Amino acid sequence: MANPENAYIVVGIHITDRVSHVPSVQSVLTEYGCNIKTRIGLHEVSDGFCSPNGLLLVEFVGSDELFRNFVSALKDIEGVEVQQMVFPM
Repeated sequence: MANPENAYIVVGIHITDRVSHVPSVQSVLTEYGCNIKTRIGLHEVSDGFCSPNGLLLVEFVGSDELFRNFVSALKDIEGVEVQQMVFPM
């Protein structure tokens, strides 16, 4: 992976069964809160319907080790899939 200090790092976090799994995801996000520059939550919503699944996009800043630990902690949560995009500056 590119050096996090010389790249934009965006992490996609797909959460299934949000009601069950979001508390664990939120715990990881809180733990790494000082390394999250941007956070966007996406899920399907309409009258009388709220999707059980959701997608978070997180812009991460920090060392390569912190990034690896962040991703690992998320991947350890049942019902969570993690993907990443790295764009050199």
